Amino acid sequence: MQLKRAIQKSELKDKLMRGKISKIVFGSLGGLFFIFTASVFAQSRLVPHRINLKNGKTFSLNLPENFEITPAAEGLKRVRFFAQSPDGRIFVTDMRDLSDNRRGAVYILGDWNAEIGKFGSVTPYLTNLRNPNSAAFYTDESGQDWFYLAETDKLTRRKFTKGETKPGDNAPQILATFPDYGLSYKYGGWHLTRTIAFSPEGGKLYVSVGSSCNACAEKEEVRAAVLEMNPDGSGQRIFAKGLRNAVGLKWIGKFLFATNQGADHLGLDKPDETFYALTGGADYGWASCYQSDGRVFADPKYKRPAGCETVPVSYAFFPAHSSALGFDYFDEPNADETIKNSFLVALHGSTNKSVGHGYKIIIVRKGEKNQDFINGFLQGSTVVGRPCGIMKLDANSFLFTDDFSGIVYYVKKKGWKTEISAKLPTAAETKENPLENSESVESANPGTTPETAAQNRSCLGLTVIIFGICWQVMFRNKQQNRDRRANTESANM
Repeated sequence: MQLKRAIQKSELKDKLMRGKISKIVFGSLGGLFFIFTASVFAQSRLVPHRINLKNGKTFSLNLPENFEITPAAEGLKRVRFFAQSPDGRIFVTDMRDLSDNRRGAVYILGDWNAEIGKFGSVTPYLTNLRNPNSAAFYTDESGQDWFYLAETDKLTRRKFTKGETKPGDNAPQILATFPDYGLSYKYGGWHLTRTIAFSPEGGKLYVSVGSSCNACAEKEEVRAAVLEMNPDGSGQRIFAKGLRNAVGLKWIGKFLFATNQGADHLGLDKPDETFYALTGGADYGWASCYQSDGRVFADPKYKRPAGCETVPVSYAFFPAHSSALGFDYFDEPNADETIKNSFLVALHGSTNKSVGHGYKIIIVRKGEKNQDFINGFLQGSTVVGRPCGIMKLDANSFLFTDDFSGIVYYVKKKGWKTEISAKLPTAAETKENPLENSESVESANPGTTPETAAQNRSCLGLTVIIFGICWQVMFRNKQQNRDRRANTESANM
């Protein structure tokens, strides 16, 4: 009873209430009580947050009670992924709709109001684009800034001048061309999105290109792959292959992470949607191999001589057809415990609403059960949003796109104030590797399995037990010495 009361009065109770610790083990050795905790994060309590849109629609999304959500920009179409310019402004792509079209755009989100969490202006930077999914900025060794844009059929770059609201360079360089045909769209299912990512070290450029089909033998090797090249487009090679549709692509520290969407012909509950820390030269198996419940299997319909034994297991995985897209990583020392040392991943949601997978933003930590951070985008048979791109602003705030309703949302910890006018840090400028600390290295290492993480936690508990035994032995020896001294003194008296 005394031990229980002590726990209730301790800091441990607060950690339990906040979901930081979900497992406590009590034990005793010869009357010595000990306690140790397993590093397991419990699901945070989500509460409804009312959303009021300019068009009159109202609904609720569920978030942890110590976070807030605000529609920061409205009136867009199929708004997708963010890019931060060298002068600190935020650009976002818009693919217009689900069709293969040339009416896409890139917008500048400006006039940020930190008090209300909204952008005061949305300015078209480029228009009449073919399905612009992703953009990026890069500064070369001479100090020249460049704007990169990935469209369905090509990758281009143009010189960028800080502060410009329209391109000053109207002669973009074509760095690469991509196959721009496939089986009947939509959902037939060729993939027309291309995603860009720059490495923080070495200045390499990476582009993901989706497959031309649901499952097939591709004619072009650039399909279902991630390409690597120099910033000027030279030195192109296949970095990783066998990725059916790696839409989310981002460097976090020393790792190139990618979300990947599985095939559609294997049923409602498989294959897994996957999240990889990519390895150069690796083959991730599509279309002959797939993953289900964290294990790799061969697809009997698409056999290959090499088999599937060498196909890497994913860093994390999600329910079938949940359509994992954008993500970001939160590692700052002052990040809220809910998201600290974790990824936030957008699960866009299954095309078939009756399946109901996804339609949420989740918390992902290596070796831990995934948790919901925001849900409620699917309410019964009604879709109120589909999360897509995620961009961290600072330790406790981020933006995400909803490409169903054309909204950019701002999420922050309560009482937090985000300034976007100042230049925000990029991965290339961060002095410390965001996955360098001891807790995060375990989470980031693609070779670390959930079993290894569990073993590490077990070792921690065993260490506490051994310490308790040693402490008990020392205590008993000390007590015995006191007893001997007392007996000696009694005899002398």
